[in-house]
Amino acid sequence: MTVSPSESFSPSETANASEYAQYRAICMSAVTTAILGIISIPAILFSKLLVLPFVGMIIGLYAMLQLRRRSDELTGSRIAKIGLLMCTTILITGTAYSSYVYATEVPEGFSRITFSELQPDEGSPLPIPESALSLDGQRIFVKGYVHPGVTRRKGIKQFVLVPDMKTCCFGGQPKLTDMIEVTLKDPLRVNYSYSQVKLAGTLKVSPIKKAVSGLDGVYYQLDAEYVR
Repeated sequence: MTVSPSESFSPSETANASEYAQYRAICMSAVTTAILGIISIPAILFSKLLVLPFVGMIIGLYAMLQLRRRSDELTGSRIAKIGLLMCTTILITGTAYSSYVYATEVPEGFSRITFSELQPDEGSPLPIPESALSLDGQRIFVKGYVHPGVTRRKGIKQFVLVPDMKTCCFGGQPKLTDMIEVTLKDPLRVNYSYSQVKLAGTLKVSPIKKAVSGLDGVYYQLDAEYVR
C-alpha cells in the first residue's frame, strides 16, 4: 500500500523529530571563535595581539567544517560565521595598520636599528660587534622600554632604554648590550610607563664601558631629538 506524504509521519513522530532538533549541542568551536573575535579587537592597534584573530580564524574554519559534517548533532552556524568574520576582518585590518605604522614611523633622516644589531659577535674579543662601531655618530631610530631604575616617574630627561618588558619590569641588571643610555634634548621629556618608547637621535658607541648609576654601565648612548 502506498503511503501519502501527509501520512508518512504521525503527529507524535513529527513532534519527536522537532524536539530532537532543539536538543542539538552547541558547537564549542563556534563559541570559541566568537569569543576570540571579541577579545581580538585591540589587535587592530597592537600587532603583538594579531595571533588571537589568526587562531580564531583557524578555529572558525574548523567549526564550520564540523557543523557541516555533523549538522544533525551540532548547532551554532550563525555564531561561527559571525566569529569567523570578526577574526578575519580584525586580522586583515590589524595587519594593514601595523604595516602602515612600520613603514611610516621612522622620521626622515634617520635609519632604523634594533637591539639585535647591538649584540656581540660570537668569539670576538670585543664586548660589542664591529658592525655596531660603524653606527657611532649615526642618526638612528630605535624602540624599547624605559628601565625602572629611573629616580623619578614623570618629566624624565635621562634614562636607560632596554629592548623588552622582560628586562625592565623587575629592574635589575640587563645585559650590557641590551642597554642604551638616552638623554633627551630640551624640551623633550618622557614619563615612566610600561608602554614602548620610540626614539630618534645620534648614537654614540664605545667599547669602553661608561658608568651608569644603579647599573653596571653602557656601551651605547643616544642623544635623542625625537620621542614618541
